[in-house]
Amino acid sequence: MKSILLIGLGRFGRHLGQKFIEEGNEVLAIESNEMLADRAIDVVPNIQIGDATDEHYMESLGIRNFDLCIVAIGDNFQNSMEITVLLKDLGARYIIARASSDVHEKLLLRNGADYVVYAEKEMAERLAVKFGAKNIFDYIELTREFAIYEIAVPSYWCGKSIVENSIRNKYHISILATKKGGRIYPLPTPDHVLTSDETLMVMAGADAIKKLTR
Repeated sequence: MKSILLIGLGRFGRHLGQKFIEEGNEVLAIESNEMLADRAIDVVPNIQIGDATDEHYMESLGIRNFDLCIVAIGDNFQNSMEITVLLKDLGARYIIARASSDVHEKLLLRNGADYVVYAEKEMAERLAVKFGAKNIFDYIELTREFAIYEIAVPSYWCGKSIVENSIRNKYHISILATKKGGRIYPLPTPDHVLTSDETLMVMAGADAIKKLTR
């Protein structure tokens, strides 16, 4: 369980807070707009109405005591930047901030944010890979170079085992799990024989996946 300070209860912040609580974490939310606070009270019960740009108010919260501070403001970059810098000055352990452009992302990282969420960009990239690429059913980016993909089993792999296909050495991908009938079977053994009615959860670089699914 983590202690989380969540600043901003728009749609993004509200959903984030709800999920954190469902996962068993303690969340204190700060929102300056009473209407947004009222909308979120059913899913994020612990809310304070306050100005997160006010240094004295923020200092009174004991920022160092939170495991994670999240700046979920997306419509006012100046406030988002001020709050991020203030959290850093007050000794925040780890700061996640929301950005709405590439420039905002860079500035937030340079001014105290440990991690920046650019939700619109991340979702757009995921949808482009998922729906624009052949035989890719899902995609989760891990780093700029690597991601986890759900892919169809290539026809020329079917009927042969993982080791017979020499998948890791020849194609430079690692099979994390197979999926069949809605169920996931993690860490298949090298002698697992691949079939056309299953999909594969693999970790790979973008170039390796493009070669495999083109």
